[in-house]
Amino acid sequence: MAAATLSFSLSLDPQQYHNKTGTAPASPIISTKHSHFPLHKSNHCQFSNFLSFSHSSSSPAATTASSFLEDSFSTGRFLTNEELEKLKTLEHFVHFQELQSGFLWVRVMRPEEMDRTVSLLAESFSESMLLPVGYNKLLRFFVKQYLIERRAVMPHAATLIGFYRGKGESESGEDVDFAGTVEVCFDKRGANASPATPTPPKNSPYICNMTVRKERRRRGIGWHLLKASEELISQMSSSKEVYLHCRMIDEAPFNMYTKAGYSVVKTDNIIVLLTLQRRKHLMCKKLPVVDHPSESDVSGSVEELPS
Repeated sequence: MAAATLSFSLSLDPQQYHNKTGTAPASPIISTKHSHFPLHKSNHCQFSNFLSFSHSSSSPAATTASSFLEDSFSTGRFLTNEELEKLKTLEHFVHFQELQSGFLWVRVMRPEEMDRTVSLLAESFSESMLLPVGYNKLLRFFVKQYLIERRAVMPHAATLIGFYRGKGESESGEDVDFAGTVEVCFDKRGANASPATPTPPKNSPYICNMTVRKERRRRGIGWHLLKASEELISQMSSSKEVYLHCRMIDEAPFNMYTKAGYSVVKTDNIIVLLTLQRRKHLMCKKLPVVDHPSESDVSGSVEELPS
C-alpha cells in the first residue's frame, strides 16, 4: 500500500506516513511485492451467496438509499435532481473481482459500518506514525469526526469498503471479512478542505485514505480498491483526470502507480521537510471514456499485478 498523510484539521489525505509492513492507510497502492497472478473476470452468479450475505448483514438496499438521503438532509442541504441520481448510483455500486486467493466485493460504506471503518483507519494511521497505544482512542475520535463530515458531502465524495472471502471457505457468509477501505472525491464540492501538497485540482476526482487489514494483505485487495475507485469515478464524474499522492521515498508504490497508468505532474518542494512531512509526488491518470465501465481497463478479463 501507499504511505499516508494525516491532518488533524480532519483532513485525512493519506501520504505522509508509511508503516513497517509496507501497507498504510493512504492513496491506493500496494507497496508490498506480489508475485504475478491472473485476475479473472467477475462471476456474479458464482458469488451470489456472498452478495446475499453482505446485504443481509447490513441494512436492506432501500434502507441504504434512505440512509444516504438522511445524511444529506441532516446537513440542511437542498439536493438537486442530479445529486439524487448520483446517490442512487452510489447505492447500487458494486465492484466484484475474483482473485487467485479468493473473492473481493467493494461497495459504499453504510452508517452501521462506520465504527469498524474508523477502527481500521485509526489502527493503520497509528501503526504508520508509530504512535503509542494510548493515542489510539484520540485518533479514533478524529477519524470518526472526519468520516461523519465526509458522509455529509455525499454524493460528491464517498468512502468505499471491501469484503473478502478466501477460496474454499464457506459461501454462507460466515467467512467473509471486512478487508479494506478507500475514499474517493468526485468534484470540487467533495474536495478536502485541507488537501495534501502538491495540491490537486479541486474540481478533479481524487483518491486517498486507503488501507487493507493486516490479515488480508498481499492478496491484490489494495489494487482492486484502486480499480473500484476508478470504476466509480467513471460513473460519477464528467472529469476523467484522477489524482493521488505518492511519497518520494516509496519506490514500490511509485512503480505500482506508474504501472496502473499514473504519471507525476508535480513534486513537493524540499522546503516541505521543514514541516516534518515527507516530500510527495502528485500523480494523475486519465481514465478512458467508456459506455460500460465493466468493459474498460478497470475490470478487464485478465490482469496481472505488478511486483
